[in-house]
Amino acid sequence: TYIDPSEGAKRPRMGSPAPMHPAAPGIARLVSVGIDADIDAGIDVTSAAGLPDAGTAPPRAAIAVFVSGGGSNFKAIHADILDGTINGDVSVVVTNAPSCAAAAYARSHGIPVVVYPQPRKDAGGEPATICSTPQDLLDLLTSHNISLVVLAGYMKLVPLEVVQAFERRMLNIHPGLLPGPFGGPGMYGMNVHTAVVRSGSRVSGCTVHFVNEVFDDGPILGQAVVDVYIGDSPERVAARVLKREHELFPRCVRAFCDGRVGWRADGVPYIVERL
Repeated sequence: TYIDPSEGAKRPRMGSPAPMHPAAPGIARLVSVGIDADIDAGIDVTSAAGLPDAGTAPPRAAIAVFVSGGGSNFKAIHADILDGTINGDVSVVVTNAPSCAAAAYARSHGIPVVVYPQPRKDAGGEPATICSTPQDLLDLLTSHNISLVVLAGYMKLVPLEVVQAFERRMLNIHPGLLPGPFGGPGMYGMNVHTAVVRSGSRVSGCTVHFVNEVFDDGPILGQAVVDVYIGDSPERVAARVLKREHELFPRCVRAFCDGRVGWRADGVPYIVERL
């Protein structure tokens, strides 16, 4: 079976349930959000041996959030931080739009706001630190001891130097199911939902994946699925998917900050769920 992270519903899937991993006491089973770890298929998951035992809390993670707009996913993650659900803190917010609602929210909570890339002209609004080059941005993240970068609707390309420095430590959320026709250049925001409706697909959803050098191509950590109905508009699909995003993204960030992300030998990540 696999678990729909938003509804807790179980749906049938080929293969037997994953057994308890002998090297990780207190772990009931290995599950990537939406996809069981295929241990029964004979795939090596020995990287799970390095995961913390139940009851062992790792140090709080320093998180950098990259955002360009309203920041609803940022706010959902931050809400879980404030209530103690996520073992981490947002140390800095990076934006290309210093006057956006997400930047205002960060300032209202005492979170430093940094602008990257440098605006072509004065964007107005509150004063902010500006990173002029990719190296400036990387130096800034290093100075904050960032352990996880979260892309929560950031509408600019992240410099290659930063992507490489944060390999397996940078998460993005995409408002569609990857891999497939609803990802890649030009597939963002309402473009995704419009394409889904026009395609006649009966399902859509969202994907949280680690970021690599290729657009929408990084290893998938978790997915959530929603139904698409014949009479749906892109706006209705977008609202349905966004609700799942606000559940899925915090869950993935929580697992990373808890040290509960493992890697199969073939480079596929998964979340370790405890009893």
